Amino acid sequence: MNLDEALKTFIIESGELLEQMEAALLRIEQDPDDPDIINDIFRAAHTIKGSAGLFGLDYIVSFTHVAESVLDRVRSGELHIDGDLAALLLESADHIGTLVGHTAKGEEPNTESADLSIAIMERLGAYLGNKEKKTEGKKGEEKKAGVPAELDHKIGKEGGSAVESDNWHISLRFGKDVLRNGMDPLSFIRYLATLGRIVHIVTLIDSIPPLKEMDAETCYLGFEIAFNSAADKSTIEGVFEFVRDDCQIRILPPNSKIGEYLALIQDLPEEDMRLGEILVLCGTLTQCELEKMLQQQQESGAPVKIGEALVEQHIVQAPVVEAALQKQKQVKETKTSESSLIRVDAAKLDQLINLVGELIIAGAGASLAALRSGQADLIESTATLSRMVEEVRDSALSLRMVQIGATFNKFQRVVRDVSKELGKDIRLEISGAETELDKTVVEKIGDPLTHLVRNSMDHGIESAEVRLARGKPAQGTLKLNAYHDSGSIVIEVSDDGGGLNKDKILAKAIERGLVKPEQQLSDAEIYNLIFEAGFSTADAVSNLSGRGVGMDVVRRNIQALRGTVDIESEMGKGATMRIRLPLTLAIIDGFLVGVGNAAYVVPLDMVLECIEMSDAERNATANAERGYLNLRGEVLPYLRLRDMFEVEGTPPRRENVVVVQYAGQKAGLVVDKLMGEFQTVIKPLGKVFGGVRGIGGFTILGSGEVALILDVQRLVHQLGNREQKMITAGQ
Repeated sequence: MNLDEALKTFIIESGELLEQMEAALLRIEQDPDDPDIINDIFRAAHTIKGSAGLFGLDYIVSFTHVAESVLDRVRSGELHIDGDLAALLLESADHIGTLVGHTAKGEEPNTESADLSIAIMERLGAYLGNKEKKTEGKKGEEKKAGVPAELDHKIGKEGGSAVESDNWHISLRFGKDVLRNGMDPLSFIRYLATLGRIVHIVTLIDSIPPLKEMDAETCYLGFEIAFNSAADKSTIEGVFEFVRDDCQIRILPPNSKIGEYLALIQDLPEEDMRLGEILVLCGTLTQCELEKMLQQQQESGAPVKIGEALVEQHIVQAPVVEAALQKQKQVKETKTSESSLIRVDAAKLDQLINLVGELIIAGAGASLAALRSGQADLIESTATLSRMVEEVRDSALSLRMVQIGATFNKFQRVVRDVSKELGKDIRLEISGAETELDKTVVEKIGDPLTHLVRNSMDHGIESAEVRLARGKPAQGTLKLNAYHDSGSIVIEVSDDGGGLNKDKILAKAIERGLVKPEQQLSDAEIYNLIFEAGFSTADAVSNLSGRGVGMDVVRRNIQALRGTVDIESEMGKGATMRIRLPLTLAIIDGFLVGVGNAAYVVPLDMVLECIEMSDAERNATANAERGYLNLRGEVLPYLRLRDMFEVEGTPPRRENVVVVQYAGQKAGLVVDKLMGEFQTVIKPLGKVFGGVRGIGGFTILGSGEVALILDVQRLVHQLGNREQKMITAGQ
């Protein structure tokens, strides 16, 4: 791994660690004494600081060190996390993210970031008191992390060859190419000092050749280090993560650790484990050392007792190995499997999906040619190929499916910060976090959800005084829920606030000329007026809302994802914003229908059944674009696609009705013929055709012809509004 790749890995992993740190900080307010949560926060900060130190990012190291020191005092019980400290640590995490962002852009922090670093460090310092100063003045035993000059001075003064019995002994031989790979050996020594105290260090120069033979880019150095630290072996080994493959590293624990290891081995659960696993669990052997030992055993080809080899190579002390062997006798050997994850560039997944789409189109063409040929063997082969292509399609799409829980969890911070800004007590409830949808949809739904969440908190949930006066609990509740429904994913943002005032919304719409006074609107249409550009019923403009900006953007962004947003509200009890989105934006199962010489695709997940229209029903509605059918006693509104798309020619004597359902509403689509299931690769319409009613895209058939994909959501919604208007007019 070269330096650029390692730096990219650091940036990506820092983002993930900061997300974990934020989630833990939000949980800690509900359970401030949970040691596991506190350790999660500390480990995240500690890992970021350590990795930043390897790249010489002193502005991240020095800032994170102060935050880590505060967390260390929390971990030791000297400090208690309250609301103020949690808020400060959240602010610190945000600032670390900003500093990492500067690194990602390849720039140094600007003046504003540097000033903010100082300001936050001073506020953090208030929780440390004089501890840092006292530590520095204690015979020079410890130095502040992130100050290379002081550390270099310390190493120079404390050189020696003696090793104390209660110190770790680190034998380090850097690889010859470490400098060429962009790594500075001394940076690892500096970072090691942040984990404890370097008691003695001896620089080994026996590999240095004569001056004439020296290469300035080759590293010849080695070090023998006596190191005093409370860190475990795995943490110390992690210091050398980026050079581990090119170096020889031996880490021997202090004598005082042996008793701890023996006790840990004795306390291990009665489970089947190998010798190496036992030693790794008790902390005397790292996973990397175990893997290297197993690799050596495999390369030698001869049976080697790992326990004896570990003792001979001075990796593990003999008493510890003996205790592990004794523990192993009590249990049976078994294998444990661990799931592994690899990072894949999203662009590569997109390319794979595109190729699968083209494969589907080519496969459809091959199947059609086989049918025309009439050759049974060829037809059977293409049918097998089609099944395999379908499996490949499902597997490829599953690679891009992610759980929406990660997106939902980000709103814990939003709700916390906004509720404090508004002076309201609001809690967030999350359900359906395991619901999966396409990664592309997840990335684009974040902003619309943020608008809806903030709007519900500002306009929907009342102040504590108003809630108590209305007989509600003082604490408001905001809910995020997700679930699958008829081939779509539904995301709900609900609150238990005052609900939408439809009279006020209608009056505002009439005032702005959006609605005529004599118009009859359904409740749903009135509620949807809040999505009009510039529409707002707020009495005052706040930092969060009141300018009429945002809700129109929400609807526009959701429609761009081929989705819809609806509102349910009950005055005094709350409101629910319901977003419906397709599971994927790329490939779907479709149902092919024909009208005249044209073909149309209906998303298969929305098709309930197909029925034949009777002669009586056809004659009764022959000249109607829209009408109603009797579906086993149920009134079914329908659309005649031939009339809707102005298809010329005489309709056939037998017409069929495709019954579809979306958001709980049923409708019928009258077509000339049914052509069966069809794997559909969705192609977006161009700007010229973007406003065509009832069309959501197109696809290419195996014959090379184009078939339009029906926008069932809008067609059903259109029929539902028509029905609601007729009911309202009848009243």
